[in-house]
Amino acid sequence: MRLFENANFQFISNRRTAYIISAVLIILSLGSLMTRGLELGIDFQGGMEFVVESSSQLGAVAVRGALASALGQEPEVKSFGENQILVRTSVEGEISDVQQRILDGIASAFPGSNPTTVKTDIVGPRFAKDLMQGAIYSIFGSLLVIFVYILIRFEWRFGVGAITAIFHDVLITLGVFSILQGLLPFSLQIDQTIIAAFLTIVGYSLNDTVVVFDRIREYSNLFKTETYDSLVNRSINNTLSRTIVTSGTTLLVVAVLFIFGGEVLRGFAFALILGIGIGTYSSVFVASPVVVELRERAAAGRRF
Repeated sequence: MRLFENANFQFISNRRTAYIISAVLIILSLGSLMTRGLELGIDFQGGMEFVVESSSQLGAVAVRGALASALGQEPEVKSFGENQILVRTSVEGEISDVQQRILDGIASAFPGSNPTTVKTDIVGPRFAKDLMQGAIYSIFGSLLVIFVYILIRFEWRFGVGAITAIFHDVLITLGVFSILQGLLPFSLQIDQTIIAAFLTIVGYSLNDTVVVFDRIREYSNLFKTETYDSLVNRSINNTLSRTIVTSGTTLLVVAVLFIFGGEVLRGFAFALILGIGIGTYSSVFVASPVVVELRERAAAGRRF
């Protein structure tokens, strides 16, 4: 993009403003997570699932709306083969009673559909707890591997900058999910699909950050007399065109997925949209400035 071909924005000298913005977003996110929490899917809190077959093809969105009143809460509904749907809910009660309420709700909303239950299953709390632990381990395990990778490829300050940016991105995205739950016309439940989205965000944010770090390392050998904060600022500006183009094209694809991907993928796509936007911001205003801050503090310590 020629608009950013000779960019010379003062990112590093104005990093205090970015710190304030990030601090406000993090405080709001933590406040919402502590007060409102997150809407967990049955993958993480347990529940029931039913495979229902009908004589005609039923739309998942229409069935979800019909069952919301029958069950007292909106269930998770997905297409499951020809003329079959998968209904998952965490509503309390005996499984036989819940099953009958689902069949009655579908029969009432769709006359002549003749719904029958093909399969029933229970997701127990123990299984849900194991899934939650696995999700937490996978996220923290990936962060550890990322830190070691950055440590080997660059130095420990770059590793701290990358991990700080990733924590920043994931925490704010979770905070937005917490703040907006129940306010949007689609589900923001945290399930295995959303965990996959967060891991994707981690990978995207890291990729964007490493590109900037590579340029910083390259320029460190080319401009030895230049101050470090100026060198980092030059590196960010030099990679800005690539960052904007990559983020813009990725956002375009994810936006198409969000609009046309159906109700099932809407939460996943929404998480990616948030993560890509926040990840692009953090690679410029969080990761690299943290490296500068650590080097300046180390230099100040050596002077005294």
